[in-house]
Order: sequence, then structure tokens, then C-alpha cells
Amino acid sequence: MAALRSLLSVGKNAVPVLLRREFHGTAPATLQVTVRDSLNRALDEELERDEKVFLLGEEVAQFDGAYKVSRGLWKKYGDRRVIDTPISEMGFAGIAVGAAMAGLRPICEFMTFNFAMQAIDQIINSAAKTYYMSGGMVPVPIVFRGPNGAAAGVAAQHSQCFAAWYGHCPGLKVVSPWSSEDARGLLKAAVRDENPVIVLENELLYGVAFELSEEAQSKDFVVPLGKAKIERQGNRITLVSHSRMVGICLEAATVLAKEGIECEVINLRSIRPLDIAAIEQSVMKTNHLVTVEGGWPMFGVGAEISAQIMEGPVFNHLDSPVYRVTGADLPVPYAKNLEECSLPQMKDITFVVKKSLCNKL
Repeated sequence: MAALRSLLSVGKNAVPVLLRREFHGTAPATLQVTVRDSLNRALDEELERDEKVFLLGEEVAQFDGAYKVSRGLWKKYGDRRVIDTPISEMGFAGIAVGAAMAGLRPICEFMTFNFAMQAIDQIINSAAKTYYMSGGMVPVPIVFRGPNGAAAGVAAQHSQCFAAWYGHCPGLKVVSPWSSEDARGLLKAAVRDENPVIVLENELLYGVAFELSEEAQSKDFVVPLGKAKIERQGNRITLVSHSRMVGICLEAATVLAKEGIECEVINLRSIRPLDIAAIEQSVMKTNHLVTVEGGWPMFGVGAEISAQIMEGPVFNHLDSPVYRVTGADLPVPYAKNLEECSLPQMKDITFVVKKSLCNKL
């Protein structure tokens, strides 16, 4: 109003002043969304977008899912689109694979990926190999999803990480989300892909809230499979990880920054295809590399990254060996204190980072 009175009182002389005024737009809206809700919204949007998409698994319908990821979907889409199955992973995984071969787009939920071992013949020999063995005539657009890796106090038979297991197999794509953006974008991309995709979630992340940008809230938002993301910029050493270990790497990076060690943290997002180019580009800058994963050390994700770096063009950029931080090479114990010792902790990462920086080639 003051500006308007000024214009009325002094006439044309006030116009240039008004033209110079700055108008500030509202900042893009971000939301705090849990990984569970992010997955739930992604499932809802994909079921709504394509009538060929359906969800099946143990307790996914009337019980809203063992972890409430499918909350409300059965009430909205009914028995034909959200299907409770018997406790028979090989049976309902086989039904899902057959449905994909027939032109539907199933999302097969395992209550935990440890139970997917019961269905591994369907996943590997049927889903992963059929497109190749049919000469490209029979695509298998299917998603296998559920919690993967160690949770808390569930002992050895429920604490395995399957990233390396499934990442080993040609014909599969394998993703491992950390944040709500990862979970939403990777799941939507997986549903739309023409290949079988393994989505390795983590039980301990379901209730964790992350910022979700306005862009990521769009129904058209997807995270491309095979593309890593730099979560923190740094110039002294590269930390590469996936799933829950990304958060622990970021915590370690914050502690190390206080000591003058700036870590670049890469969130793999995708295990297969592996974005080795993103890792190479970072190593060319930092000259040091540490991989971090919750799985076992033998033939793991970190071992594959180490091999590709050693065989590739950036090997000569390394100032020290590639180091791995992994789970202990034993079945995960049930006792809380032993379980903690068997899985990577922040102190393990900081120790190995300093070891890498002190140990020159």
C-alpha cells in the first residue's frame, strides 16, 4: 500500500522504483516421508497407472502387509489386484513369473528375502533366463521386493544380505534403496522395466523419514536403474555403499570432517547394473576408495567393485589399496552384543578410512 500511495503522489517518477522491486517466489515444497509411506505411494500410483500391475504375497491384502507397506491397497483395488497368498514362496513366485510371461506385471512381495531362498529356482531359472533363452520373444516384467539384510535380533536365518547373491546373476536387475527418494523412484522404475528386477529394501529403514523433494513427489518421478548418487561431496577419500550402510557412511563422514578428512559418499542405489563410472570419477578426484556393505566379505559387492577398479583405467589413480568394510564372515549371531560386532559400525568405517590414508602404495 505504501508503494501504491507513493506512485499516486509522485506520478511517473515512481514507476522505475516499482520496477526495481524484487518478488520472491515460494521455495519448492519438501515433505518428510518415511520409506514405508514412500513405497506405499509408489505401489498405489503404479497400480493406478497400469491395470496390468498387481501385487501378491503373504499378508499383503487384508492385513495391509507384514510391515504395512501395502496399507490400504486391498481396500482400494480389491482381490484381483492385491492378492494374499499361502505360505509357499516357490508356489506364489512361480505364479507371478507365469503371469509376467503371459503379459501381466506382477509385484511379488517376500516377507523377507531370506524366504526367497525357497523360490530361488523360480527367480533365477525361470524369471532371469527366459528372455535370453526365448531369443527375446518372452519378456518377464516382474518385481520381487521385500526387506533384505540384517534387522535387529532375528538371528542368522533372517539376517542375510542378498545383494551379491542376485547381483551375480545375468538377466536380473538388482536395486538397493536407502532414502525415501530412492525407494519411491527405484520401485516405480522397476515396475515399468521389461526385465525382472529385485528390490532389496531394509526393515530398519521402513520407519525412517527423509526429505522428499517436490520433483520426487511427482507421479512421473523415477530413479534410473544403474545410476548411483553422490550423497556427500568430498576430496580426500571415496566411500561407496548401499542401503542402510549409506546412512552409517554419512555419519562417519561427519565425524571425520571434524578431523579435516572430507569423504565423498556414493549411494550405489543399483547393484546390477553397477554404476562403476561414478565410482571411477570419484576415485580420480580422491585417490582413495573404501567400500561398505552389510553382507559377507567373500565374493561380495565390495569385492566386485575392487576388481573392476583394479582392472579399469583408474587403477593408477589410487594412492592406497581399495579397502572393504563388511559384515563378519559368519552367520549373524542372535545375542545383541555379538550381532553388533558382526555388522559394520561407524567406528569400523572411520578406522579403515584412516588406515587407507596412512597406507600408501
